[in-house]
Amino acid sequence: MEQVTDHILAAARKVIAVHINYPSRAAQRGRTPEQPSYFLKPASSLAIGSAEAPSVVERPAGCELLGYEGEIALIIGKPARRVGLEDAWSHVEWVTASNDLGVYDLRYADKGSNLRSKGGDGFTPVGPGLIAADTVDPAGLRVRTWHNGELVQDDTTEDLLFPFARLVADLSQLLTLEEGDIILTGTPAGASVAKPGDVVEVEVSAGEATTGRLATRVEEGTTAFADFGARPKTDDVQREEAYGSREAAGLSPDESAAVGPVLTAELKAKLEGVCTATLSSQLRKRGLNNVSIDGLTSTRPEKRIVGLARTLRYVPNREDLFKTHGGGFNAQKRAIDSVNEGEILVMEARGEKGTGTIGDILALRAQVRGAAAIITDGGVRDFSAVAAMDMPTYYANPHPAVLGRRHIPWDTDITIACGGTTVQPGDIIVADSDGILVIPPALAEELADDSIVQEREETFIAEMVEQGHSVDGLYPMNKEWQARFQEWQSRQGAKGD
Repeated sequence: MEQVTDHILAAARKVIAVHINYPSRAAQRGRTPEQPSYFLKPASSLAIGSAEAPSVVERPAGCELLGYEGEIALIIGKPARRVGLEDAWSHVEWVTASNDLGVYDLRYADKGSNLRSKGGDGFTPVGPGLIAADTVDPAGLRVRTWHNGELVQDDTTEDLLFPFARLVADLSQLLTLEEGDIILTGTPAGASVAKPGDVVEVEVSAGEATTGRLATRVEEGTTAFADFGARPKTDDVQREEAYGSREAAGLSPDESAAVGPVLTAELKAKLEGVCTATLSSQLRKRGLNNVSIDGLTSTRPEKRIVGLARTLRYVPNREDLFKTHGGGFNAQKRAIDSVNEGEILVMEARGEKGTGTIGDILALRAQVRGAAAIITDGGVRDFSAVAAMDMPTYYANPHPAVLGRRHIPWDTDITIACGGTTVQPGDIIVADSDGILVIPPALAEELADDSIVQEREETFIAEMVEQGHSVDGLYPMNKEWQARFQEWQSRQGAKGD
């Protein structure tokens, strides 16, 4: 196996890094780019490391957050200028491992260029081995990262947002990629922070071919920053970004970051305890009549679901636009792969029943991620398999056709229309065998409390009717029956005690 050498590092005139490219990283960051974006790292940041002879990187004095990111690095073998997608991969000679190191303490300093935060000496270790690019499928690579021996990153290139050929072709539109140039292709979820004394290892493999482990040891810097330049500073926002989550950074939950009322466990239990018919009447009392998603059938009508809405919009198919938006990690796949536990994915399909909007594989992915339900006012493919899942799917009809027959997946987490009503991300969805309601979050607490009271009243009324009483004056209750209801409720409470 060929090895990374000083000669190879010396040939690298440019090191170009991609910001976000893995779906897992996009989901972790909460943003998915439509096009790749890049930044430059100086060639002086390059270093070689192996398990036997780790490279050494200094966490600059005064810095707290030295982030590591295991990545696949591409080494250009022949110049590329304005190459097409079909030819782009032939310009890559070698594949190797890299660690895109950087200090979050200096991110603020260069307005997004990352020069000081990502450009330090030793901040781009690569190696140790090289895999010939013409011997591997660029969509069949695996990257893994270990932090002090613990596996923390493990992903493949099968579903990249921007496949490697696209990166090469895209960059070559405006600049010449020269022999020896290095492209860092993005990092998956799991990147975090290394401290002095830690060892980070990265390995890239394709079947039995491997780069071996690229090892880097972190040391504490001792030379303080001078007064005439930017000095390190950080805050909880940077800590959360560096570690990947507030929890991983040891920070308390950020209640102020929530938009509108939170669907707490207590509120969710209240809403699960009342039927949609009751909620609908309470919404009507508040002047909200257009809050039901109509005309759909459930694969699990016996289930009552409550969750926060995530949204996906399909637009009518137009062949030229489907070529640019329909393939790869499109909006449909991004929505499925970022839905969180307890959330409900609501799809706008314009009531178009002549094609599928979800099939068994993506529905299974949503279920595995913990989605409470999928709602679409379009068709469902692979219907038997979808209907057999524990997660409910609400749909207009089964249909065998693929998405591209009538739809282009266009955008996520925006205001949409589904089944005749408007749905916004963060709306509370409640569904049972009677139907599906969209509840404005600001009304949810009082709506739940009033619905609980209403259902107690209706339980009392049903008992009185069963005993033979007329509904005249009872349903709705007049003052006399209200008084009797209060007595009945007191007795019920006493029984509960």
